[in-house]
Amino acid sequence: MGITGASGSIYGYTLIRALHQLGIETHVIATEMGEKVMQFECGIGMKELKEYATIHSNQNLFASIASGSYLTDGMVIVPCSMNTLGAIANGVGDTLLSRSASVILKEKREFIIVPREAPFNLIHLRNMTRLAESGACIMPASPGFYHKPTEIWELANFMVARILDMLRIDHRLLERWGEKV
Repeated sequence: MGITGASGSIYGYTLIRALHQLGIETHVIATEMGEKVMQFECGIGMKELKEYATIHSNQNLFASIASGSYLTDGMVIVPCSMNTLGAIANGVGDTLLSRSASVILKEKREFIIVPREAPFNLIHLRNMTRLAESGACIMPASPGFYHKPTEIWELANFMVARILDMLRIDHRLLERWGEKV
């Protein structure tokens, strides 16, 4: 999974912890700004994430996940900045994050991008359209409120639950419509 410099690091951190709790091998790549924003918003550094996932340097294009021969179930970039989204949409693969995303697209694996930006301009929308046409799922960080959240972690869990659903990973992060947890 990727973490970029967009606000919303709580979504990425919550997903990493959920995947760890579910026993799912997870690899994390953070951009330089992604690391800074996570530290600022969550008080979490990459060292703390090593407890939950394998951490890769964004400059290491020799990492296993840069190759299509390394089997993965998919990739999530959460939160995804418009800078990273634009680079991926336009085939720029000069970092491990953008190269790994390119690999996921060419191998036709699950690819979920969670942009955290508002409002979108026309360039953002066209880049998202280009990625959606290439097989990516664009899932804006827009939590629902029908579960009547009262705490911020409930909003983060809602988005992470939707991501896990798209990856077909069974979980119990929230009460589904019409059922009691």
